[in-house]
Order: sequence, then structure tokens, then C-alpha cells
Amino acid sequence: MTIDVTVTLMSGKTASLTTSMDTSVEELKLQAQMLLQVGSGVLRTASGESLMGNATVRQLGLQAGEVLTLQIRPVQIAATSSAFATCRGDGSAVSWSGSYPDTFRLLCQRVSHIQASQGAFAAILETGNVFTWGDPAYGGDSSSVQNQLRHVREIQASQAAFAAILEDGAVVTWGPSHRGGDSSSVQGQLRNVREIQSCRSAFAAILSDGSVVTWGEPTCGGDCGSVSSRLRNVRQIQSSFCAFAAILDDRSVVTWGLSSTGGNSACVSEQLQNVQNVQANRSAFAAIREDGSVVTWGDAACGGDSGSVQQHLVRVCEIQASMAAFVAILENGSVVAWGHPSSGSVIDHVQEQLRDVKQIQASENAFAALLADGSVVTWGLKPYGGDSAGVQHRLRNVQQIQASGNAFAALRDDGSLVLWGGAVAWDVDEFTSTAPVQQIQASGESFAAVSADGVILSWVWRNGCMSPWRVCR
Repeated sequence: MTIDVTVTLMSGKTASLTTSMDTSVEELKLQAQMLLQVGSGVLRTASGESLMGNATVRQLGLQAGEVLTLQIRPVQIAATSSAFATCRGDGSAVSWSGSYPDTFRLLCQRVSHIQASQGAFAAILETGNVFTWGDPAYGGDSSSVQNQLRHVREIQASQAAFAAILEDGAVVTWGPSHRGGDSSSVQGQLRNVREIQSCRSAFAAILSDGSVVTWGEPTCGGDCGSVSSRLRNVRQIQSSFCAFAAILDDRSVVTWGLSSTGGNSACVSEQLQNVQNVQANRSAFAAIREDGSVVTWGDAACGGDSGSVQQHLVRVCEIQASMAAFVAILENGSVVAWGHPSSGSVIDHVQEQLRDVKQIQASENAFAALLADGSVVTWGLKPYGGDSAGVQHRLRNVQQIQASGNAFAALRDDGSLVLWGGAVAWDVDEFTSTAPVQQIQASGESFAAVSADGVILSWVWRNGCMSPWRVCR
């Protein structure tokens, strides 16, 4: 016996299905996804009840003419230095190696968010609990605090540790103690935490009263004792490799951590007023002030000294950073660069092309600028994506750019992708799914993408070229 049912999306798009009474919910959902050309989601009845598992249409008592809703959440992709994890539209979490995407595995269900350290993942479940996996040396094992991980609101990660903010504002940490995984020394102070920022080996928590609590490697920002009296009414915190910079409500800035990575801003303290935003690379900071001027500090060779271009840094709208250089976009759409030459600070050969710049992305040692007309200009070291000559004819009608450590991916308006960098440039539009790509994420030397029909794609560098994989749907 068969019955007809209708499956609808929140957008109003519908599909009519004729299904056997012995068809499972999972099979029914897959049929609907194929007809509607969308990714994985959750089937719900008119009353809002979710239909999941292997129960059949008969067992659930579905009737002819029944109208079901396929609820699909936006797909989220997180990445470590060598792996990806995605929270699919139905709330399930899938993970795979950036080098071997054919080894993907389904890990858990009903996931609301995924965070990543350099070598592990932590997923917040709809229940407020946490599921972790990956290298224990990077926070992949949370068993020692699992009973405390209840009602989790948010998770932040350092290089190798995690910090979870609970609904009541308390904090739970795990991972190597020298990377910030042990907050026992300040646990009594971690109350009413609003947000957490991290650097390589330390965390800084902003409390609801605007004060700050830090822990982790003391020399890398885990000890803010020298400036604690000034850390009041903190609005936001930015971090370099081993230092923090806090913007206060009065728009002044307080810094701490390793001096060689920007932890000491004494030489520019009087200039750090009316600060709107702070950007950081590995060893330096750059602050944009209300009048569009820029103040820099930290390692001079890595962009901490902008003296050579200071007269050009006017009406700055945005700053982007590679490992050791900065690039500023001005109000008129032009660009100013400074920092280490091997990290993308030399733009003389492309300066005339850098007009009407709308977006800039950075790999470790190169930059890619998206212009208003949809074209792309690149510069920096060739092995890091600084030379796009091999795919320049394809870099038209680009809408978005994403960067990995040594390569770039450009998403065009037709949903195709163009990748370049690493060993060679590689045009991959022929490998996308039948639906346009909507989202890109990078991990080390790999990329992952999600298409409009929910197909998850991954590309990896192998033997000097970019190899495509269809991971799952």
C-alpha cells in the first residue's frame, strides 16, 4: 500500500511523494531531499514533532495527504590544521581528514555548534553537553571534565586547549595546562563570563562587569597582573601569537603578553586613543582610529613599525594580516601594505591594479584582493598563492575568496570554484556538484565546500595538484 505526502521547505518550496507504508523515515527524508535538491535536514509533522530513525510510515501513523516540513539549518564547517568537521542541516556531525576525505565518519547527532583547536574538535550538542574528538594533546579528550560540561553556551579554543562558557557564566577548560587547559588557579574569578579570547597558549575572559581574567602560559598572555588595574570596562580583545590587546569603553588600548609579539605598547600608548578596531598578525598589532589613521606596535619587521607608509595610512576602513605583514584598504578602495617583504608587504608591481578593492584575504605569506568588478589581484610568495597567473582568466565574477595556509579559493557567481597556490594553480569548477557552491572553509593545505543541494566537497594537495572529493551529503 502506498500513500501520497507533501514535503515543504521553510522557503515554501514543496515536493509531492508517493511512498510505501513500509518506507522508513530516513528513506522518506532522502527522497524529499533529492526532489527538493537540498541537503540533510529534519522532517517534522504539522504539530512540530520530529521524525527520525528507522521507524516506518506505517509505524508513525502517517496518513495520506499528510504535509511534512523538512527543516534545514545552515551547514557549519570547522577546521583544524589537518581535518574538517561539519554540522549538517539535520544536526549530525561528520568529520574527515583534510588529506584523506574518503575516511569521513558520522560522529554524533543534534549538534548546534563545532569549535576547533589546531588538532581537535569540540561540539556543543542541543542538550548543552559537549562531545570532543581528535588528538588528546590538542584537547580531543574532555573526559576529565565531562561531568562539568552541562548547559554549555559557547566554546573557544587556543592552539591546543578549549574553554567552555556555561549558561550561568562559569567556565570549564580542558587540554594541556601549558596551552590554557587548566584554569584552576583563577576558577574562583571565572563568574559571569561574557566572552573569551585566545592566543597560542592562553585565554582571556571578559566578565560582565568589563574586567578581565587570564590563564595559561604566563609569558604568552596568561598573566595580566601588570595591567590588571587598567583592565576595566573592556569592550573587546584581540590577540597575536603570544599577546593580547584590549579595547576599553573609552576607546583606549591595554596590552600584555610577550613584548616581541605586541604585548608592550608603551611606545605608542599616547596614540592609542579613539581606537575603533585592532588587527593582529603573528607578532604585531595595527589599530584603526576613529579618524581612519593607524597605529602599529610589536615586531617592527613584521608590521609593528608602519613609519615607511604612515603618510599613506589615512581614511583606512579595514586591515587584513598575513603571518608577518599588514594590508590596509582605504576609503577610496586603494591599498597600502607594510611588514616583512616575504609575507606580502611588497605591492609595487600590482599597485596600479589595486583600485576599488572590496575584500582582501591572506594566506601565510600572500594576499588576494577582490575588486568591485569581480576580478582578483594577488601578490606575495608564489608557493602561498601570490601568483594567480595560471587561473587569472577564470578569476571573473568572483563573489568570495577564502584562504588556507598556502592557497586561495575563489567562489564565482555561478557557484564554481577556482583554486590556486601551493605547488600549482588548479581550476576546479568542473568538480563541483550539480548545484552552486555556497560556502568555503580552509584547513592547512585543504579546502572544503558546501553546495546548495547539501553536498560536501573537499579538495587536497596531492602530488603537486589539487584533487577533488565528494565527501558526503
